[in-house]
Amino acid sequence: MELEAKKWGFQGKQELNAPTITVRGALKLLTANINKDNSSPVVPLGLSDPSNFPSFRITPAAEDAVVDAVRSGKHNCYAPTVGILPARRAIADYLNRDIPYKLCPDDVYLTVGSKQGIEIVTSVLSRPGANILLPRPGFPYYEHWCAYNNLEMRHYDLLRENGWEVDLDAVETLANANTVAMVIINPGNPCGNVFSYEHLNKVAETARKLGILIISDEAYDSIAFGSTRYVPMRVFGSTVPVLTLGSLSKRWIVPGWRLGWLVTSDPNGILQNSGVIDSIIGYLNISSDPATFIQAAIPQILENTKEEFFSKIMCLLREGADICYNRIEEMPCLTCPNKPEGSMFVMVKLNLSMLEDINDDIDFCLKLAKEESVIILPGRAVGMKNWLRITFAVESRLLRDGLERVKAFCQRHAKKQ
Repeated sequence: MELEAKKWGFQGKQELNAPTITVRGALKLLTANINKDNSSPVVPLGLSDPSNFPSFRITPAAEDAVVDAVRSGKHNCYAPTVGILPARRAIADYLNRDIPYKLCPDDVYLTVGSKQGIEIVTSVLSRPGANILLPRPGFPYYEHWCAYNNLEMRHYDLLRENGWEVDLDAVETLANANTVAMVIINPGNPCGNVFSYEHLNKVAETARKLGILIISDEAYDSIAFGSTRYVPMRVFGSTVPVLTLGSLSKRWIVPGWRLGWLVTSDPNGILQNSGVIDSIIGYLNISSDPATFIQAAIPQILENTKEEFFSKIMCLLREGADICYNRIEEMPCLTCPNKPEGSMFVMVKLNLSMLEDINDDIDFCLKLAKEESVIILPGRAVGMKNWLRITFAVESRLLRDGLERVKAFCQRHAKKQ
């Protein structure tokens, strides 16, 4: 009783208790809702982790690089704060493709996946009164870390009628003297879009005009298989300072390796003069590093991975995007505004007026999981109520099966004419 009556002098951080829907939380909820009596295999169309499927197996060159690094016995130690030099040099050389100036190893900071890059940039840029511009729909990890760092969020829309391009008029309206940066995700998660060179140039000019830097989330770097050529935002580093977030996870199909990078593209030295570089290093000084042996494997991975591996992955994703788009076209209650050209996702509009007993996107996904053992992410988790995010980075046979079950579900819940 004495302990119960005592007033304790601690409490949890309220920003972490906010009632937001996380991707992992939503997927956990849906998985728990699967009917255990249903003998059909679960079709996971909610999370982009194709590493579970044989067709998407990592290249042997990357496996050999890690084995060599471990067996050398030289990489069981702590790594330098910013990452080991050979890895940073190799990444700089890798990212120097098609840019008019050259990155150097000092422009590269190794992170525990690109998610740690998000933690770093939101922490470094937060200050009293500051705000940041985020895309809607987008990757919700930005919202969670902005809330944690008390960094005000202002959302601009991606225009589905224009292939999910940035609404630049909205960006100019939202920005003020306290705006520090805008985030773009290219290739797009969750929309599957790829920004053109012309559009990215307009984004760069807009940011320059507003005096803000660009955080370019390129976790799906080079995963473009449509008619629009992929262009990295760092091409425009001479126009506006760019912080690029990238990783091995998606292009090499190794999300569990947790090796990412934060790269500064700023030949004019604006980030250095503003103290951003020092703040990045300061953050890394108090955070964890990626595994040293994975860092050590980077030069060999980048040098020895053959183009045939990437071509195969692009063929698989192109086929998956075609299957997904064409099958969704057969379902009146679902609308796909744009065929995906990149990443591993497509955004689909849910037409609730055509369905019985479905209240919203979460209800749709819960009942779909229970009745058909198909997991699809509700759009609410990425900022779009009554939309769905579907991943097509699975075996084509499984994708067809899953979408056939979605079709049967929609037919079963269709309003009677």
